[in-house]
Amino acid sequence: PLFCFNAMTMKISELKDILKAEILWGKDQLDNVVVAGGAADLMDDVLAAAAKGCALLTGVTTDHVIRTAKIVGVGAIVIVRGKRPPSEFIKMAEAFEIPLMVTDYSLFVACGRLYMNGIRGLDGSW
Repeated sequence: PLFCFNAMTMKISELKDILKAEILWGKDQLDNVVVAGGAADLMDDVLAAAAKGCALLTGVTTDHVIRTAKIVGVGAIVIVRGKRPPSEFIKMAEAFEIPLMVTDYSLFVACGRLYMNGIRGLDGSW
């Protein structure tokens, strides 16, 4: 399932810093705001639950991720575990104007770091 977090907005630049991420596309969009965060590797889960403007954390680097992100209106994509997406993936992110970054953290740790920095569950729980 897709796990979503929300309670405060966060600039993409803050997301980048918290996750010690490298921006692969969208350096000119670092002041844009994400309104939530979600983590999933199954794009069907993203379609079912993601919120417009959220950050999508995933370990998948297929074009299905970019296409799903575009449909949902994802605000940024974070690839975890230091996986390097193929150049076609980066070009699609650029074409759809979706900021893209990569972090060395695992999916679990990346979500935890965002949670520790104030992003809370959609239901407001701790």
